[in-house]
Amino acid sequence: MKPRDNFLLEFRGETIGQINASSSSDERFQNQTLRPILKLQNDLFVEVFRNHISKHKNVFYTFSIEKKFQFIENSIQKDIKFRNALKGMVIALFTSDEYATYIQNSSALNKRMMNMLIERLKNQIQLFETLDVIQ
Repeated sequence: MKPRDNFLLEFRGETIGQINASSSSDERFQNQTLRPILKLQNDLFVEVFRNHISKHKNVFYTFSIEKKFQFIENSIQKDIKFRNALKGMVIALFTSDEYATYIQNSSALNKRMMNMLIERLKNQIQLFETLDVIQ
């Protein structure tokens, strides 16, 4: 294995979630690769989303909780440039083998990746409650 790959695997840490003989390859990839990367990159995702809010004139802060959840979903699902930037932050931490696995089924894995990221941001909605946090 290449030094970069070894470094990434050590840096990211352990698998998160259950993996057993009946786990699908996508589920295995999700728990071995995607979850650890999303956890590692969490602080960056929070800052990137705060920046995204500010680029949209901070209207997010005027929304109800339900509207904030919709804003998170729409931002990630419909803003293609934003979505691609987030994907890049995850893909950049793949090993060579993981990337080879990813490109075999990128569409389904992208969907898993973005859905997990949406849920991660929603679960941390309190971090986006006030404008004061970014000033």
